[in-house]
Amino acid sequence: MVVLGRLVVPYGVKGWMHLHPFGDDPASWKHMSQWWLAPKDDGGSAWQSFKIADLRQHSGSWVAKLEGVDTRDAAEAIAGWYFAAPRKELPTAKAGEYYWADLIGLQAVNLQDVGLGAVDTIIETGAHHVVRLMDGDQERLIPFIEQYVKEVDVAGKMLTVDWQADW
Repeated sequence: MVVLGRLVVPYGVKGWMHLHPFGDDPASWKHMSQWWLAPKDDGGSAWQSFKIADLRQHSGSWVAKLEGVDTRDAAEAIAGWYFAAPRKELPTAKAGEYYWADLIGLQAVNLQDVGLGAVDTIIETGAHHVVRLMDGDQERLIPFIEQYVKEVDVAGKMLTVDWQADW
């Protein structure tokens, strides 16, 4: 499963939910046959399928309606849950584009071949995305932009960055 985002809070009284997408193209998710929901992104078998009734942009954010979630109470029961889809249902990423799930776990090295840790998460900011690297207890936050990220090798599980080890 590729986690696409998180259901945040109910929107209205008819079961609609605000979404926090973990990607740049939520509009394409409307054409998927279903989403899979789980209270935690644990990679386990807790995923439950839900058909998508509607998905639309609302005031700069996204709201979704799932079949069978028809009341505010039902929406509140799944608030905070993650939603995902099998990779085979997702569009193929274009050159230079990546699913966040593909970046998590990549080992980061700098141009001097010094290990900086593994990608723990991606943080969405207003300006750009930021990769959070963890090396034991040490955290590094690196903007995911061409100036700093020099190569992404998903198959080789490596991220090469222009970032000094003592930053």
